[in-house]
Formats: sequence, structure tokens, C-alpha cells
Amino acid sequence: MRRALIALSTFLGILAAPVPAMAADPDSKEVPAACKGCEALLELAAANPLRDADRARDKYRHPVETLSFFRVSPTAKVGEYAPGGEWYSRLLGLYLGSQGHLVGLYFNPDSPAFKPETQDGIRKGAASYPAHVAQFTGLPADRFAAYTLGAIPAGEKGTFDVIIIPRMLHNMLRWNIATSEVAAMRDLLKPGGLIGIEQHRAKPDAPDAYADGSKGYLRQADVIKFMQAQGFDLVGQSEVSANPKDSANWPDGVWTLPPTLQLKDQDRDKYLAIGESDRMTLLFRKRG
Repeated sequence: MRRALIALSTFLGILAAPVPAMAADPDSKEVPAACKGCEALLELAAANPLRDADRARDKYRHPVETLSFFRVSPTAKVGEYAPGGEWYSRLLGLYLGSQGHLVGLYFNPDSPAFKPETQDGIRKGAASYPAHVAQFTGLPADRFAAYTLGAIPAGEKGTFDVIIIPRMLHNMLRWNIATSEVAAMRDLLKPGGLIGIEQHRAKPDAPDAYADGSKGYLRQADVIKFMQAQGFDLVGQSEVSANPKDSANWPDGVWTLPPTLQLKDQDRDKYLAIGESDRMTLLFRKRG
């Protein structure tokens, strides 16, 4: 009993004490250390009953381990790129809502890749984002923000600690917006700021036509090379979301697997048994 009380007291102390944001050294070649106590706080947020409907995907996405690997401190300013269904936003809102700052980063709607109705939808998504996260978390809407990468407010550049890009780089590449979008995100980061990428992973020998983003999969070496060309250094790799059951060669691409299950009832049990895609988890630091 005494040991349990000591453990509980220690854990409550972690929750009560503010966790300082990590200052990344832009000249350091070492991987930035994970912040003390962050994983325990992430686990607490992940276990929140408000996430009951989202928790089924935790076994595939491993959000606690992933965000800890991305060095997401509860006091950090964090951008989530292309929030979409806001699955990560809901967890990040609970985790960052009291001490940190969560910002939804939406596509630049002015890109020729988007039709006028899509452009309008992007702007509306950014406008409604703070209210959506606030409604879910029960926190005030002014704890959250969002904007498109085509309308970055004055003073925002150089203020972000971490930006995460979950399973979206393939779309950015096939829409020919990856270079401009990553450049905008790079401007938002502090010197030495971090970008964490989670991405469906093609086999190293996958043909170019399969690994160009059109099937949802990218080769890991290509992602690293691309980010290095955009002014980032690779500082960490994790296999937390690796799935050796995924052959990553489906004719209909990654959408064959859950959660999309594009083939519907055809071989449904087979794809459910495989689970979600094999994924790379990479951490990059802004160079210079």
C-alpha cells in the first residue's frame, strides 16, 4: 500500500508540474531528448473517456509512442498538418489544451491542385477547427487556432516547436504541392524545430509507378531524401507503427486495407486481419 501511494503521489506530481518546452539546438547533430514525464501525460490524455470512439485505432497508430517520439511536450506549440477527420487533433487538444498550443495547418487553398469548391472547403475547415476541438475537449476555443498555409498570420513564423504530418505526404507529392507546403511549414518552425512524419511505407524495391504517392505508399529512402532537400536533417527513425503483415503491393493501394476497406466485403476478413498499413515514423530537424 505504501509503495502504491508513493507511486500515485509521484504521478500526480508529474501532472501538476509544468513540463518545460524543449529548446532544440539547430547546430546539434544529436537526437533531441524526449521530455521527462511526457509519455505519462500522453497516456493520461489517451485514456480520457472522451476518446472512447477514437481508441479503436490506437493499436494501429500508437499515438502515445508516436507523439513522445516526435518530442511533443505538453507546453509546446504544435501544428497538425491537414487535420482532416481531426483524430489526432482530439488527442492533441486534450494533451496541449491547458499548457501548450495546438494549431491546425490547412493546405494552401490557392494551389492549382484544388478546384474552387475544394478551396472553399479548405478555408471553411480552418475557420471551424478551433470550435470543433474546443467542443470535444470542453476547453475554450481560444486555446486553439487554425489557418491555411496560404494565409499565415503575421508573427507566426518561427514560433512553432513541432509540426506533425500524419499520413499525408503521399497526397502532397501527387498533387505537386509538397515542396511549397513543406517550405511554408519550415518557415513556421523555430530554429532547430521539428517535423514528425508518419507515412504509409512502400517496399524499398517498389517500382517508381507504385511509390509515387498514387497508391498511398512512399519509399522511406525517398521521403528522407526529399526532406533533406527541403532543409531538414533526419534525427530519428522509429518502427512503432511497422506492420510486417502489410505486403504494400495492393493493386488498389493502401485504401484496400482498413479503415477504408475500398473493396468493401471482398476479402474483408483478410484485410481486417492484416490491419492498417505498414508505416514509417521519421523525425526531422530544421537545418540552419
